[in-house]
Amino acid sequence: MRLLHTMLRVGDLQKSIDFYTQVLGMKLLRQNDYPAGEFTLAFLGYGNEDENTVLELTYNWGVESYDLGAGYGHIAIEVPDVYKTTEAVKAAGGKVIREAGPMNAGTTIIAFIEDPDGYQIEFIGENHIRN
Repeated sequence: MRLLHTMLRVGDLQKSIDFYTQVLGMKLLRQNDYPAGEFTLAFLGYGNEDENTVLELTYNWGVESYDLGAGYGHIAIEVPDVYKTTEAVKAAGGKVIREAGPMNAGTTIIAFIEDPDGYQIEFIGENHIRN
C-alpha cells in the first residue's frame, strides 16, 4: 500500500493552482473537467504520481467557499530552510500565520502559512528528527 494523494476542495481553482505552483513550487501534473458531475480535478506535486504523494484540488463548479470545520489540521511540507521559505512565501504575497521558529514543545523549526482557501500548511526543516 501507499498514500496516493490528499484532496482539498477549493473555491477558485486557478487561484489555488497559482498558489501551489508559483508560491510553493509544485508542478501541475494533470487537470480534468467532469461536466457530468460539474467538477474539475487538478493534481499537483513535487514529483510524478507514480512515485510521490500528491495534492488533489477539487473545484465543484459554482461553489466559491467551504467551511473548513474543526477536524482539519494541516499539510506538512519539508523544506531546506524554514526561515528562507517563509520569507519567500511573504515576498510572493502568501499569508504567514505563524512565523518560523522552534515549535512550542521542542526545538524543531516550523512555520505555518495559509493557502487561498484558508487551509493551513506547515513548513518543517529537513533536518528535523522523525519520531
